[in-house]
Amino acid sequence: MAEQTTLPEGVGESADAPHGNAVGPGEQPAAAGAERAGAEATGAKPDSAVVRDALGVGIAVGLSGFAFGVTSAGSGLSLLQTCALSLAVFTGASQFALVGALAAGGNPYTAAAGAFFLGVRNSFYGLRLSQLLALPRALRPFAAQWVIDETTAVTLPQPTRRAARIGFAVTGLTLYVLWNLTTLLGALGAEALGDTDTWGLDAASPAVFLALLAPMLKSTTERVTAALAVLLALGLLPVVPAGVPVLLSALAAPVVLFLGGRMKGTVGEAAPEKERAEKHTRTSTRTSTEEDR
Repeated sequence: MAEQTTLPEGVGESADAPHGNAVGPGEQPAAAGAERAGAEATGAKPDSAVVRDALGVGIAVGLSGFAFGVTSAGSGLSLLQTCALSLAVFTGASQFALVGALAAGGNPYTAAAGAFFLGVRNSFYGLRLSQLLALPRALRPFAAQWVIDETTAVTLPQPTRRAARIGFAVTGLTLYVLWNLTTLLGALGAEALGDTDTWGLDAASPAVFLALLAPMLKSTTERVTAALAVLLALGLLPVVPAGVPVLLSALAAPVVLFLGGRMKGTVGEAAPEKERAEKHTRTSTRTSTEEDR
């Protein structure tokens, strides 16, 4: 019988590895690869990737609060009013719509109505996010403050509830803190910039909003609705008071849905006629073939 040879203790083990836990070439320590391996096994997204994406959106958009602070101060709002808007309203597009209408000389009530209806979209976001996040009842009123375009854009694509909650929380917290901080800095620095219209800062938030919205317009109906809303807003801008184009552009949705329904109905009615015509053609062809025989 061959004599079994026993290697000295520690031989064949990695010098950096703890005793009894050798790490072979190309292998990762269990602690370092645990999150990735678990994510791959369940089809989930690693928490670090979700946090990275959420921070990217939160920081990029949060810095545009500076543009709102400058624009708001330039439209005549005080420092307190500007900061209160960002703290309480916290929806960039609506805030820009309000101060833009006021700066153009619009009626305050019309400007507020335009901002309100522009912000109504967040209510529809909330209907979807409430099911996806399933937060405890006590947290829902606080989470509602963060239901905006950016948190929705980060949360909805997440593959699991855990990832969705992380994306929502990190995006909301980062954006809320940065938006309010940069709003304050922008309002304080408005005087140093001089004429704010020459900087074009009022276009910063709409540009960010469009960049987030564009990838979400996946169907033809959504694209047509968005295009018609833009045309309505731009066409009505010179002929109606400031703030009103935003309200009237919402008519694009029911118009497109109505026309889409009519087109489907017409196609549905034409389909049986086409089917009957094709059936008649097949029958006639078959009869002619039999007669030829």
